[in-house]
Amino acid sequence: MPRAGLTPQTVVREAAVLADEVGHDRLTLAALAARLGVALPSLYKHVKGIDALHQKLSALATAEVAAELTRAAAGRAGDDALRAVAAAFRSYARRHPGRYPATQRAPDPADPEHLAAGEQAVGAVYAILRGYGLSGDAAVDATRMFRAAVHGFVTLEAAGGFGLPRDVDRSFDQLVAGLDTAYRNWRS
Repeated sequence: MPRAGLTPQTVVREAAVLADEVGHDRLTLAALAARLGVALPSLYKHVKGIDALHQKLSALATAEVAAELTRAAAGRAGDDALRAVAAAFRSYARRHPGRYPATQRAPDPADPEHLAAGEQAVGAVYAILRGYGLSGDAAVDATRMFRAAVHGFVTLEAAGGFGLPRDVDRSFDQLVAGLDTAYRNWRS
């Protein structure tokens, strides 16, 4: 039975839920149409195609991550803020294994909401880095370092890439401690 009142926002929200259930790489328009109880051509009234769906999913997931990072950083500074934001990033990836990969897509310059979400996410990290005295080009480099380190960890963790007999949470704590040390000792 087709769902009445289908909107582009509903399509994207359902795509996000489906991606978490089946995986980002298995999200298809056909699977989404089946989930929504509509014929595949009906989806084209709400989304232009699979790439447009992935872009909208990226905007949604980036906004969700940005909100979580901002909340995690609020009222904190230094290594306390760094740990809270890194933990929020990891937590989001664990709770939303299908949406999380969508956050890695660069914001679409034609989508102001996606751009704003990307700026908010980066802004949460920049706020932490200001506490370390990092700004300008140093903040850009340090933000890329944060993203590469934490994204690399959560991606490996999600793929089951840590097989050594050491607690993974301890390893994550050491990663964040390493970032803290690097930021405290940054050379301009």
